[in-house]
Amino acid sequence: MRLFVPGRICLFGEHSDWAGGYRRINADVERGYTLICGTNQGIHAEVEPHPSALVLTSTTPDGQVVGPREIPLEPKALLEEAQQGGFFSYAAGVAYQVLTHYRVRGLVIHNTRTDLPIKKGLSSSAAICVLTARAFNRIYDLKLTIRGEMELAYAGEITTPSRCGRMDQGCAFGDRAVLMEFDGERLSTEEVRPAKELHFVIVNLNASKDTMEILKRLNRSYPFAEGEVERGVQQLLGPINKRIVGEARAALEAGDAERLGALMTEAQALFDRYAGPACPEELTAPVLHRVLAHEPLQPHVWGGKGVGSQGDGSAQFVARSAADQQAVAEILQRDLGMPALPLTLGTGPKVRRALIPAAGFGTRLFPASKATKKELFPVVDRDGIAKPAILLIVEEALDAGIEEVVIVVQEEDLAEFSSFFNDQVSVENYNKLPPSSQQYARRILDMGRRVRFVTQPTQQGFGDAVYCARAAIGDEPFLLMLGDHLYRSASGLSCARQVLDAFQQSGTSVVGLRPTPESEVGSFGVAAGVWIEPGRRLTITEFAEKPTVDYARSRLQVPGLPDGQYLTVFGQYVITPLVFTYLEEHIRHNVRERGEFQLTSALERLRQEDGFLGLIVDGQRFDIGLPSYYLDTLASFSRD
Repeated sequence: MRLFVPGRICLFGEHSDWAGGYRRINADVERGYTLICGTNQGIHAEVEPHPSALVLTSTTPDGQVVGPREIPLEPKALLEEAQQGGFFSYAAGVAYQVLTHYRVRGLVIHNTRTDLPIKKGLSSSAAICVLTARAFNRIYDLKLTIRGEMELAYAGEITTPSRCGRMDQGCAFGDRAVLMEFDGERLSTEEVRPAKELHFVIVNLNASKDTMEILKRLNRSYPFAEGEVERGVQQLLGPINKRIVGEARAALEAGDAERLGALMTEAQALFDRYAGPACPEELTAPVLHRVLAHEPLQPHVWGGKGVGSQGDGSAQFVARSAADQQAVAEILQRDLGMPALPLTLGTGPKVRRALIPAAGFGTRLFPASKATKKELFPVVDRDGIAKPAILLIVEEALDAGIEEVVIVVQEEDLAEFSSFFNDQVSVENYNKLPPSSQQYARRILDMGRRVRFVTQPTQQGFGDAVYCARAAIGDEPFLLMLGDHLYRSASGLSCARQVLDAFQQSGTSVVGLRPTPESEVGSFGVAAGVWIEPGRRLTITEFAEKPTVDYARSRLQVPGLPDGQYLTVFGQYVITPLVFTYLEEHIRHNVRERGEFQLTSALERLRQEDGFLGLIVDGQRFDIGLPSYYLDTLASFSRD
């Protein structure tokens, strides 16, 4: 299994993580707030299980390979290694914590590449800890959320000589921006998505600072301030920081680079004013201020500030554009001999295509399915128009912002589907239609221009049908909608839009879910998980396809649901393209379930190796796959 964990840069709010922790002693201390995001560089590794040891190989940023180092998976040996310091100690510290809380075997971590500068305020040690926690989580399916991996990584790092803050493990969120709030021992996180791409440059100042001295001096201001300097530090890391971070979040969400740059410049000036007197030897930072003021940079940046604990370690700039980002890096290297890292914070992967498998035989609706495909069965919509089910699903996808819909059909059914979306009715029949129906006939043709068909050569299961669309979907996340399910939102957002929004916010595959009584679990895919937002979002810990009631009772119950209820698949997903790799392996090695290639097992592996989010959709699912369900849909869909 290959893993990558990036470094972490604190855009705003440095030092407020540990400062907010003092609220457990002094409630008058303000909560800590930080805005962080992952870097483009980090720790790359290949991991696999080992029967009895932690086996580590480290690759330094200059390409030197150190190891392998084999440590018995025993608490005493791991703890001794953890206390030594360095790459091996961070991994051993986390392994010690894992062994304390879980029954696991060993692990091999081969750090194949490290392109993250070490000890430059980018949390390289935290990235190693998160990598180790994630490796144990995914190899042994510990069912930890990202937050769970963060907490395990933090516990592991403080087992070592490192004295990192809890903010550092925010690198677990990857390349997304995250707002973190620190209230004593309580930590809350919220992902933040910019409306536009934002271009940053991080520069290694090629100087030195004493982080431990900075932290020691600033900590003297807590938990109770005595004197003007200490009160100033608490003011800076408290109310001032809360305002700056709040305004920075708004600017980030608006994609307002100019405002972000101005806030960075303001934040640096305030840090110099209030924190500088507490540790002038380190925080006067002449190299940092010389770089921030370097005249040739000014036409290309909106502003900048120090990184991490501040001092002469690293600096960051907000560039005016992608071209300016490149210019800043070149100027820093040419004029000052300082290496720079570009960091582009994007809006997240866009979902452009939807996939609708419609190649099944419709066994449960035979003999009607012999006359026409079940996806073409008519359903009366709210507007009183009788529409084939597939049209209702396509409309839902396009109305949610999807650019192209890919429908998988059998070769012999292609002409029937294609004709519906691409052929106009005869002139004679068109003229018989009332104006509203003529208008709708033209709309169907407009939709047809955005519909693409793929054929499934032989019916070999749902997973095979999805895999047939691999070339049409490409290497992009996609919206998957079942061809025999209809959807009706109970809010202002369509069901598909709700699922798409959840993916945009998380960057992780998402499955729509709905509470379902125990008596029906044998008819649907079922998911279990751990709540992120009770009643709304959860991290999926297991998928099961049409489980028995006994299995559901023993493995799939979710705390907080009424007795006898489970979470079943709503019929809409956003899935990352990694799923095609797993489906290909199943097909190549002929891994079948009940004689067919299924999707659920591929989703389960995707969950284990890449994570999966569940969303309780605010709406209803209507199934037309059984005669009784179809009858219920006909009776209720037009009025719900």
